[in-house]
Amino acid sequence: MTRMKLRHVTEVSDDLQVQSLLEKARKESVSTAFDRADEMMQCGFGSAGVCCRYCLEGPCRISPNGKGPQKGVCGADIHQIVARSFLNHLTQGTSGHAEHGREVALTLLEAAEGKAPFEIKDVDKLYAVANDLGLETADKTVNEIAKEVALKALEDFQKQTGIMNWVQMRAHKDSLKKWNDLRITPVNAHLEISKAVARNAMGCDADPLNLVLGAVTMGLVDGYAGLHLSTDLQDILFGTPKAVKAKYSMAVLDEKKVNIAVHGHVPMLSEKVVEWSRKLKPEAEKVGAEGVNIVGVCCTGNELLMRQGVSVASSFSSQELVIVSGALEAMVVDIQCVMPGIQNVAECYHTEIITTLPYVKIAGATHVEFSPEIADKAAEEIVRKAIKNFKNRDPEKLSIPKETVDAYAGFSTEQILEALSKLNADDPLMPLIDAIKAGKIRGVAALVGCTNPREKQDIGNVTVAKELLKNNVLVVATGCAAHSLAKNKLMSPEGLVYCGDELREVLEAIGQAVGLPSLPPALHMGSCVDNSRPADLLTALANKLGVGIKDLPAVGSCPETHSPKALSIGTFFIAHGVDVHVGVNPQVSGSSVVTNILCGDKQEGTVTAEEVFGGKLIYETDHIVAAEKLLERINMKRAQLLGE
Repeated sequence: MTRMKLRHVTEVSDDLQVQSLLEKARKESVSTAFDRADEMMQCGFGSAGVCCRYCLEGPCRISPNGKGPQKGVCGADIHQIVARSFLNHLTQGTSGHAEHGREVALTLLEAAEGKAPFEIKDVDKLYAVANDLGLETADKTVNEIAKEVALKALEDFQKQTGIMNWVQMRAHKDSLKKWNDLRITPVNAHLEISKAVARNAMGCDADPLNLVLGAVTMGLVDGYAGLHLSTDLQDILFGTPKAVKAKYSMAVLDEKKVNIAVHGHVPMLSEKVVEWSRKLKPEAEKVGAEGVNIVGVCCTGNELLMRQGVSVASSFSSQELVIVSGALEAMVVDIQCVMPGIQNVAECYHTEIITTLPYVKIAGATHVEFSPEIADKAAEEIVRKAIKNFKNRDPEKLSIPKETVDAYAGFSTEQILEALSKLNADDPLMPLIDAIKAGKIRGVAALVGCTNPREKQDIGNVTVAKELLKNNVLVVATGCAAHSLAKNKLMSPEGLVYCGDELREVLEAIGQAVGLPSLPPALHMGSCVDNSRPADLLTALANKLGVGIKDLPAVGSCPETHSPKALSIGTFFIAHGVDVHVGVNPQVSGSSVVTNILCGDKQEGTVTAEEVFGGKLIYETDHIVAAEKLLERINMKRAQLLGE
């Protein structure tokens, strides 16, 4: 079998540590996602969204060039097939985040009932959420209130009429009215996901516009049952993040300690792993280590970073290379963004892969079952397994990079408002609004999403961010995109050199008011589900200004995404009227109708997302051009809002 030519390591990533570990993997004949991406040819039909596999009459595929059959066996045309494919992507993305929310709600319920070993760490946030839900809190204990909040959250997976509690609580009133008028407001997460699966089946929904509106409903389910609900309940359980300084890069691995990587998205178990890593330090010392070192991968890493100051080793694309270092005793995974390939890589080293959820397993991996009530038992077992494995480390295979990068994180909406209150205690939002009106901040951009092994790692995220920063756009970031920016010093005051003069002045003023030399150029707001935080910030700004979110000079960008979750998050923001850029093919190009609905400008006689919601999807692979398009949209909305 002839092996395709692999990209040189410098074409894979700008990260010198990733390049070094990829070279090591290749010398040791270990295949990684970067190599597999080079060996795997992409299907042109699938890339255009024109391949339909939803029944046993097919698969059917239609050529976008008009040659050959133009309808599937059932009669579905190219527009119907692409719209179904888009809805299917969003259903997949949404289901992961909704399941995240449900798991957290159940954990809060069991903690409140004394059945799980977790405590309420942010009582103020609990009371705030309870009040927003309209719950009576007088003469009730903390656990009684927490139970009622948890039951209200679980209603969002059960109720059959009305609208979801978290939509009612968190949505901007103008956006909610629009969704109600369109009859796309979700009732409960499971119901909407089930309906989406049903309408995608052969013989069901065949209207491209209606299918795209169904995709918008999926975005709303993601935004409220996934993002908002998860963030609120995790803040209650584990504490609302505050500014914290930590380190990024593969060099956070420690040769002298037992290294455990926590990977995935749901933080309940990882919080306990950190706790038990401290408790079992004497056990680690008995096997010759100086202690236990926890490092983060993907969004579980972001969760621990925001609340515990745990350093982050890797984003999605390079997760296997943490193992290639030869220094990792265990990688503990839960759900989402976990490559099956980590087990094949681990078999070349001494690393033990440990899965923890009954519906997310990997063939060949160790499984330690996790549920909230046995959280301590599972975490203790995991840490002990890693300690026991320390003696199996092969010194000949050890290669840990040397340099780390300092980064500030923990910028929850509450933390940002607290910092702004140092400038205006009576009205914390006014310093931000004044800076926007004066043009010192041209607008706000959220850099979100993943890294993708097919793309040059970090380059898209960093390029778009730098272009926006130099044009005085305030950048916030979540997920793996935040990892890209942090590694490149955009989450430390060192990165101020990339900012325009006016933005730098604002960041320095706020930073110095809270005792720092400056705020970092990009504010790390958390994990993927924490995209609720920039949404909350936009809602607060819109309410203060008396306008809709669609009227604000705000944009989102996912330059390197790989996951359908990014499409569902992006659709959530488009439903609020926020323009969203995607730098990786969203797989809708086969249909001019679907492409125009999502990406088209306001046009008489057509229906577009911009016309209906005020925001649209921008697909652009050139990172400089993407930033220019985002700036153009920011300036357009500034002109409409401020009369510029």
